[in-house]
This record gives sequence, C-alpha cells and structure tokens, in this order.
Amino acid sequence: MISAHLKKLRQRFELSAAEEQEIEGLVADSRQVDPDQTIVRAGDKLDVSLLLLDGWLVRHKDMPGGERQITEVHVSGDFADLHGYTLKKLDHDVSSLSECTIGIVPHARLRSLFERNPRLGKLYWFLTNMDAAIHREQILSLGRRSAIERMAHLFCELYVRLEVAGCATGDRFAFPLTQRELSECLGLTVVHANRTLQELRRRQLVEVGSREVRIIDRAGLEAVAEFDPEYLYLDKQPI
Repeated sequence: MISAHLKKLRQRFELSAAEEQEIEGLVADSRQVDPDQTIVRAGDKLDVSLLLLDGWLVRHKDMPGGERQITEVHVSGDFADLHGYTLKKLDHDVSSLSECTIGIVPHARLRSLFERNPRLGKLYWFLTNMDAAIHREQILSLGRRSAIERMAHLFCELYVRLEVAGCATGDRFAFPLTQRELSECLGLTVVHANRTLQELRRRQLVEVGSREVRIIDRAGLEAVAEFDPEYLYLDKQPI
C-alpha cells in the first residue's frame, strides 16, 4: 500500500522490519481523488496529513487575478503536507494533477509514533527539511535560471525522485502536467513554456507527449540544467 513511500525512505535510511511495520500503521484510511481537485485549502484547520500513495499532487499559491504559482510537485511516496502536523493549517493549497490515491494519516498517530520511536521522529523531521531544500532549489530556478535551464532542471529532478520511488521506467516517466501547469511550475507564460519545450526537443534532449516524458540525452539535459542532485540527499543518512 505504501511501497513507494518505503522505497523513498530505504534510499536514505536503514529501516528495521519493526520500523517499517510502524510506518505502515500510520495510514488510517485511503481515498481516491479525481484530477484538478483542491484537497487542502489554505487556512483550513488540520488534524491529518496526506501521504500520496499513487498519482501527482501540487502545492500552490493563487493570486487575486487568478494566476497560480506551483511551489512543489509531489509524486507517489511523498507526504504532501507533513508540515501541517506542527503548523495545524497551511498557507497554501494542495491540489491533484492526476487521479490520486491518498493515504490519510491522523496527527494523533504521528504524535504517538514519534513518542514511541524518537528515531522515526527524526526521520520525518529530515523529510520536512528535504522538502525545504526542494523549495530553495525552486526559488533559485525562478530567480536566476533561464527558461530552458528551469525546464531542464525540473525534468532532471522529477526523473530522480520518480526513480527513487520506483515510478520511472528506463528513460521514461509519466507526466500528467498540461502546458499551463508546466508554465505555472516555471513562472513562465504558456507560450514561453511551449517554445522552451520545443527548444529542448530541437536539441534532442527530451520528448514530451501522451502524458509521458522520455529523456533522450540525460547527460545533455543535466548539463543544460547544471543539475546537481545533492539537495535531494540520496545517500544513506545516519539517524
């Protein structure tokens, strides 16, 4: 049920069978969500967090004029709002990009787990810090990278994160984002995003179509992005 989440954890930590059983016990229920649904609204009082079992979610903030900035894309295995455990409400919305299966994790279960097993508490604290690292990389992209560097970087990051979760096959991964949603990730107009995507195709770095990305030249794409995965903390961590 939570295989992608456990793969993500095993990449970075040594887990005992007992710890994995404790983690599996966090999910009280699951539900299916259709695409384009707002699951958590800014300001709502929270007593559960959402573990994305399958599908794609985004965190985003909306402007009064209707413009939207996506601040992070979540893939299978991610906690979308673990920080809601301490904040008790969010300052942004969480919405579905695709059909999703969501695991409902009551904050009471998180509290009980962290009290029983402080090591796992540190592990999930680590994951919230890693989310912050992904946000910082997004800020760098929006502030300093060119359009083509931003797009290349996003594709490189998503490939690595999906590969860790067991959701990338060879040089391909599912990609349910529309061009508008892609533009909202990158802080570009739809027209600019389309032109940038065409340039990556022209350079024979990636192909995007049929809700899928195929990376043609991974080394070339990483060179354009100046991609360094250190901020994803892929090595085993001492907790």
